[in-house]
Amino acid sequence: MRVVASLVLLLIPQLSFASSAVGNTENLGSTTSFLGLLALAIFVLAYALVMAEEFIHLRKSKPVILAAGMIWVIVAYLVSQSDLDPHILEANVQHNLIEYSSLFLFLLVAMTYINAMTERNVFEALRSWLVNREFGYRQLFWITGFIAFFLSPIADNLTTALLMGAVVLSVGAGNPRFIGVSCINIVVAANAGGAFSPFGDITTLMVWQSGNASFFEFFGLFLPSVANFLVPAVFMSFAIPNEHPHSEAVDVGMKRGAIPICFLFFCTITTAVSFEQFLHLPPFLGMMTGMSYLFFFSYYIQMTSEEDHDDFAQFNIFNKVAQAEWDTLFFFFGVIFCVGGLGLIGYLEIMSSVFYDGLGATNANIAMGVISAIIDNIPVMFAVLTMNPDMPLHQWLLITLTTGVGGSLLSIGSAAGVALMGQARGAYTFFSHLKWSWAIALGYAASIYIHVLINHP
Repeated sequence: MRVVASLVLLLIPQLSFASSAVGNTENLGSTTSFLGLLALAIFVLAYALVMAEEFIHLRKSKPVILAAGMIWVIVAYLVSQSDLDPHILEANVQHNLIEYSSLFLFLLVAMTYINAMTERNVFEALRSWLVNREFGYRQLFWITGFIAFFLSPIADNLTTALLMGAVVLSVGAGNPRFIGVSCINIVVAANAGGAFSPFGDITTLMVWQSGNASFFEFFGLFLPSVANFLVPAVFMSFAIPNEHPHSEAVDVGMKRGAIPICFLFFCTITTAVSFEQFLHLPPFLGMMTGMSYLFFFSYYIQMTSEEDHDDFAQFNIFNKVAQAEWDTLFFFFGVIFCVGGLGLIGYLEIMSSVFYDGLGATNANIAMGVISAIIDNIPVMFAVLTMNPDMPLHQWLLITLTTGVGGSLLSIGSAAGVALMGQARGAYTFFSHLKWSWAIALGYAASIYIHVLINHP
């Protein structure tokens, strides 16, 4: 499971993602030098390897971590040859470390909870329930889409896509057309659902933790997200055969402790929100506090289980920590430090000038969403937060929306799409997704239009 990329923050509000003093420091202005161009080329090459992960089977964290180290070696040399205060190097490294550690701790807790729920058969029980209901293909198309839309704000778009993809593959065996179109619908729904929740996507989490939007302000994106999901879904539904699948019934029940763990996850999210809203403490501190709930509950279960008859007696919560998606966590490290290094060289200042000064905030934010379909929304959003353009709330919500749902335009534009291409190999491909990009683009445009109508002052 390549999970729950959906949650994060900083140390204090004044040290948020790109709004800290360090994030606005003077840069080296070395973008046209040989070493500056070399650093940019290293990042481009590393990200090309990330995008080719499906074909070359090189985990995405490996090239970006190497690139981060090489870029900062170049940055260190450039600083030593410049007139800038040498302490700027240490200050920027510490700034990026704070950003990463906040993200890391937040995501680690979320991943641990998801792994615990997976081990307790929470998601498998949901999948078997859907399979046993004997719904028709069109019913399953809409049911899996709506579940993906409302589940991804909690479980994240990747976990949601894999779960719903398993349902589609189970009931649609022998009908590749249903599988392909349903997988596209799931990717769009999962990405759209994650866009209106601070926990639904890494980008929303970044914006929340940066202090540019409060927790409840994100729900202003609910209707735009609904439009982003429904517009292409309506068109795609006509391609679904009006038939009933033939699948064998399966009966999977949840293991002992499954429901309490789900409840504790909800309590953990509530704790993180309360820390930020009422105590002005960073959400990752609330998430780490919530991790202790799971630790104590696992201890209670182990102490009250009959060791010979209850497999929970062997349940070790630290195994769930070890099963976190470390490739994803290390990937974020590489991305944050690559972008941070390029920013210190001066490339983000150029990017800000071209997009936000040249195109204006609205056009720039829409363009960033399209770019996120080709690259990835994480480096795009981190770059925007590091540039820290002076924008009102509705523009920060717009960039959150566009980078969250823009990845749906291509199958490689989001983790959900890449994961489903591997899970439904042959039935859901890059080109099968591309056939419906026009409908997804209409949903993208509709979501932006609705956002401007309801959220623009």
